[in-house]
Amino acid sequence: MQTENTLARPGLAAAEPESATELLAQRRRHFWRRVRGHTGLQIGAGIILTLLLVALFAPWLAPHDPYAQSLTHRLLPPAWAEGGSWTYPLGTDQVGRDYLSRLIHGTRISLLVGFGAASVGCLVGVTLGILAGYFGGRIDSAISFLLTCQLALPGLLLAMALVFIIGPSLWVVIGIIGGLHWTYYLVVTRTSTLRLRQLDFVAAAKAIGSSRRQILFYEILPNMLNQIIVVFTFEVGIAVLAEAALSFLGVGVQPPTPSWGLMIAEGKAAIFFRPWLVVFPGVALFLLVIGANLLGDGLRDVTAPDKRS
Repeated sequence: MQTENTLARPGLAAAEPESATELLAQRRRHFWRRVRGHTGLQIGAGIILTLLLVALFAPWLAPHDPYAQSLTHRLLPPAWAEGGSWTYPLGTDQVGRDYLSRLIHGTRISLLVGFGAASVGCLVGVTLGILAGYFGGRIDSAISFLLTCQLALPGLLLAMALVFIIGPSLWVVIGIIGGLHWTYYLVVTRTSTLRLRQLDFVAAAKAIGSSRRQILFYEILPNMLNQIIVVFTFEVGIAVLAEAALSFLGVGVQPPTPSWGLMIAEGKAAIFFRPWLVVFPGVALFLLVIGANLLGDGLRDVTAPDKRS
């Protein structure tokens, strides 16, 4: 009997990892089946991936220097319109700069602002949310009061005032937008932390002597990553629109930097006579924001438990 037990144990031990590996593979297949069946996620991911590639290869895709001016070629219409030329496929602006080249390089500015500001807001909001949800008490009350104050302030007006005080530049815009858009992260992570800290695996981590830092970073944070990623994708679109609004009002990215919001501001005076000056950057903004929103909405659906999806 002792020999049989000894021989049986290795087989049992070998079967357990095999079943765990098979379960993990089944979950992966189920996840990718959800992804393939979610049209919105595929469209959003395709738009964002395309814009990322355009931003990455902008110097090779742009037919002209986005800063080069030519007053003899100012306000040319698109190539398919009367008086247009395929030398400038989307026409030129008020000082003769190629509009297609400025749109392509503007993708870099918008993506940099979107992902940079969303990252800053994620760092601030997730940190405050986890601290408020885990420790509670006075820390939670202080952070909740800070959240209430932030929500009571007019975001766009506050951003304009801060840019005026500090001085307009790309990195200032990224920092200010990110520093003002952390509230959604805080609300989501605080609620998730309040729920997770009551679960058995956190109690088990405390029982074996894990420190608070280990519990926060290795037990609680990994279990809310999917929610943080979803909020991040939505915040990218919000940050892009905030930068466009600031640039349109003249306190965001400064000329001659190719920013889509700045291009709309420069073309608004001729919108009735040369509407492409506003339509092209407006469509680019629309595609970026709708792509980020579709991606976030799709990630929420495919990462949800079966009963919620």
